[in-house]
Amino acid sequence: MSDKLLLVGSIPLDTVQEVFETFGAPLGRFMDTMPDGEVGPRKHWISRVHYQVLAAHPELEIVRRPKPDDGVERQAPRDASDSWLFRVKDSVEQVRFGDPGWRLGYARDAINSYFVFNSLREKGRLPAHLRFQVSLPSVNSVLPPRIFPNVADLDKIKPGYEAALAAEVAKIVEKIPHQDLAIQWDCASEVGDVYGNIPQFPREGAIERNTRQFKRLSGAIPEHVALGYHLCFGTLGGWPRFSPPDLGAAVDLANALIETAPRRVDWLHIPVLDRSDDAFLAPLAKLRPGSTRIYLGVIHNMERFPERVATARRYLPDFGLAAYCGLGRVPPAQVPEVLEEHRKAMAAA
Repeated sequence: MSDKLLLVGSIPLDTVQEVFETFGAPLGRFMDTMPDGEVGPRKHWISRVHYQVLAAHPELEIVRRPKPDDGVERQAPRDASDSWLFRVKDSVEQVRFGDPGWRLGYARDAINSYFVFNSLREKGRLPAHLRFQVSLPSVNSVLPPRIFPNVADLDKIKPGYEAALAAEVAKIVEKIPHQDLAIQWDCASEVGDVYGNIPQFPREGAIERNTRQFKRLSGAIPEHVALGYHLCFGTLGGWPRFSPPDLGAAVDLANALIETAPRRVDWLHIPVLDRSDDAFLAPLAKLRPGSTRIYLGVIHNMERFPERVATARRYLPDFGLAAYCGLGRVPPAQVPEVLEEHRKAMAAA
């Protein structure tokens, strides 16, 4: 029963302990892994990197920042038209990041959250079988063309950022026991790219353009650490940021991520719109998961949940359930409703 449910990542609560006790305690028996909710600044996903890491980098210039609220600074954008924009300074050939393993903040947060996770698990307040899940935005999603008006700047910053991210992963696997750890790559820009939604790039070559980063990054994750991927249609400005005509390109990307991986892929999550028609879901029949567990993001709009699941099972008989994305941008007052949706999904599974 422990592979029936995946929590994608962010949950709009204030502390990791609240996340573990509110979601992990009642739902943990259905899951293999448990995220910390990406509380605090991480709930804004890549925006946290933009204002905490890039905005302070001496080799970058801020072109635009989110508009303030009544004169008070705003760190997270309202939508893509209000996002951070940067440029690499003219004298810089390659942007590099100092303090390896700690500069991006992911390792620090993961190590601190794991302490709380392990303490609650030892006290029996979380199931003993659960692994601690660290969700990390991919390089291409953190650094999409929309935040660098000069696309040529991406070639100057991506290698350095990937090195910094690899150092964070190395620190995480150094400090957290491998048998307790799961790492998930979060991919939003990659999904938009394979659907042709990034005008700065041609659609041709999108699969290779977005899988090669993981050949390096995933290859550095030890075999005893669980590995997953979350594909995303985006939530900035409201979910979904774009609505594809069907799951075809997402399935193509999923197959490529699994088949080009330098190591075992334990799970892969695919979002599902509020549609239950064959035209949208039929591409699931082309999935080649092998031993990878597939989770479909069908937990939303529960009145139509049974129809979505029934149609999906015609094309992919065996899959686990998940929400469409991380839930960090959901109003906190809706958390009880979100939890109840997950309970109902497990009761119906």
